[in-house]
Amino acid sequence: MRNYDLTPLFRSSIGFDRLMRIMDSATRGEEGAPSYPPYNIEKMDDQTYRLTMAVAGFSEDNLSITVQDNVLVITGKARADDESVQYLYRGIAGRAFERHFQLADFIKVGDANLENGLLKITLQREIPEAMKPRTIEIRPAQKPKGKLIES
Repeated sequence: MRNYDLTPLFRSSIGFDRLMRIMDSATRGEEGAPSYPPYNIEKMDDQTYRLTMAVAGFSEDNLSITVQDNVLVITGKARADDESVQYLYRGIAGRAFERHFQLADFIKVGDANLENGLLKITLQREIPEAMKPRTIEIRPAQKPKGKLIES
């Protein structure tokens, strides 16, 4: 795998800090990145996305979703073990987790619901009116109202 040095970009650009951090972390690779819990990111249409995370065994009380500075953070608190149960094999993970997702500008977090062990979060792109393209009307040129003097 190739390594890219992004230092020249850092030296000559202003205001692109967030983009540079994302590019820098992406080029480092996914080594050591958390893989629990598994998730899908779906594109519903041009403006709508859905994040689906497998959180089997977690209830609404054990999960929290926060958004700050274009970062979506999903946290799951480990549930207390039932001491009356003796496990011979424990394959269902119930450990605590915290997942971070970078959100693009103008992405707003919509509703979230938990059904059958899947946490589904809707994300909507909301571009402000000032940023949307607008059409400028072209009017015909005004003809002069006075008489022209011929020489």
